[in-house]
Amino acid sequence: MEDYKIQLAAVLAKITGISAVEAEELIEVPSNRDMGDFAFPCFRFAKILKKSPNVIASELTEKIVKPQFIERVENVNAYINFYVDKTVVVQAVLDKVLAEKDGYGFAAKKDKGNIVIDYSSPNIAKPFHIGHLRSTVIGNSLYRIFEALGYNCIGINHLGDWGTQFGKLIVAYEKYSTKEDVEQKGIQELLRIYVKFHDEAKSDPSLEDLARENFTKMEQGDANALALWRWFKEISLKEFERVYKMLDISFDSLNGEAFYNDKMDRVIKELDDKKLTKISEGAKIIELDNMSPCLITKKDGSSLYATRDITAALYRKETYDFKKCIYVTALAQNLHFSQFFKVIEKMGYAWSVDLVHVPFGMVSMETGSLSTRSGNVLLLEEILAEAVKKTKEIIEEKNPNLENKEEVAQDVGIGAIIFDDMYNTIIKDIQFSWEKVLNFDGETGPYVQYTYARANSVLRKSGMAISDIENICVDLIIDEQSVALVKQIGAFNSMITEAAEKYEPSVIARYAVNLAKCFNKFYHDNSILVDDMKLKKARLALVVSTMYTIKNALWLLGIKAPKQM
Repeated sequence: MEDYKIQLAAVLAKITGISAVEAEELIEVPSNRDMGDFAFPCFRFAKILKKSPNVIASELTEKIVKPQFIERVENVNAYINFYVDKTVVVQAVLDKVLAEKDGYGFAAKKDKGNIVIDYSSPNIAKPFHIGHLRSTVIGNSLYRIFEALGYNCIGINHLGDWGTQFGKLIVAYEKYSTKEDVEQKGIQELLRIYVKFHDEAKSDPSLEDLARENFTKMEQGDANALALWRWFKEISLKEFERVYKMLDISFDSLNGEAFYNDKMDRVIKELDDKKLTKISEGAKIIELDNMSPCLITKKDGSSLYATRDITAALYRKETYDFKKCIYVTALAQNLHFSQFFKVIEKMGYAWSVDLVHVPFGMVSMETGSLSTRSGNVLLLEEILAEAVKKTKEIIEEKNPNLENKEEVAQDVGIGAIIFDDMYNTIIKDIQFSWEKVLNFDGETGPYVQYTYARANSVLRKSGMAISDIENICVDLIIDEQSVALVKQIGAFNSMITEAAEKYEPSVIARYAVNLAKCFNKFYHDNSILVDDMKLKKARLALVVSTMYTIKNALWLLGIKAPKQM
């Protein structure tokens, strides 16, 4: 349908004198189908032409040379309503989907340039909890969305593998743990002693001084301190990799904060040479308009997040020559990103406008806010495992003879967790609730997956292969529900574009639900496996087109599409 909108804009541009781009921006899609497929409002021309919008709409309607794909044009008050020819639409959409098959909606080439996406980025030596899920799945979805549009994406897991917290962990390990306990219990032991450190530090502030001393040793290259740091990192990466495997997520780079340690001096020197820095109470800062200063180094000379992020941005531009560099982090970090983006602009780099912060709302539990320091965390691996377990119980109850029950339970359970996170706009705060996440009814991932499985079941029962479904008689499928389904399928490309422009995977999640609803209405109103072979093939073409589209929409969200449920 998006192609028709563009063509219609060209027609309207000729008779109004505005550009095709302006005409396209004015064209609306009525929520009421009775008002047409497209509507063109004429209010903006009233002042120029000194006539009422209703009169203008009437006069413009008379001038329109109706394109082939338009069935009729009607003037209603100040609007010109366009009704697309159902046969033309159905033919065009089905031809496209059945030709592109698994590639429907996706660009054939990745030739639009590089996009760097910085996401997930958990802190080393801390467990992967539910709070990390948002950055991980949102970033993964944006990666796939931009790749679908023809960009080459580079996914970076900017691990939190440097900082004072490692000084704290070294102190905690030496005081409260043993090598055997850490080797046996892994990251759970690291969490236990990290929490204990903060509990003890409340009554013994000297522990904080010890932590700073140990981090200074790390920065100065102390062999023992760095050996412990590497050990903690190795334990953490094993834990993270297990969770990423469950989520079917991988990265192109694991360059974390520590990777930039030997690259910051050059950047700090550049900032000094460009006379951007000044000393304030022993610290090196950059003053910024309308926001607090950006700290570059502490008074003891050690680096900060901003120093490392500025260095990382310069490195990424030099290495990947990106069109955009997208950072998927919590809304609470808005100031940090505004500051270091501004610093890069002050350095004279025009590409600073290509740095994008995609903020998301916070996750809380029904018991309160998440906090690693207090131990109030819900481990992501436990949540995913519980979702799979719950799904398997439902399968055993409803479809005990299902093949590959373990694999389907994995796909549906984990898909439910991801979809629940993706369905609402990402800026919205989320309160994690087992009851809500594991509800398999309503506008959920399992509902969309089940619709895909239902479509596959219809195709299996038909006894026909996808290759048999050709030379469709589209005149047989122009009833209301069939056309509504076709239009929904045809909107897939525009939904991908909208999701990318808004950095909003929820556009795809909501589209997938709407598509599933359209298919189920079509399925309810139309017998598909009929004796009339022409009608059967025509309706199966809609079934197959739905299958390709749902599968690809779920893929964009990082969710698998099982053929049976």
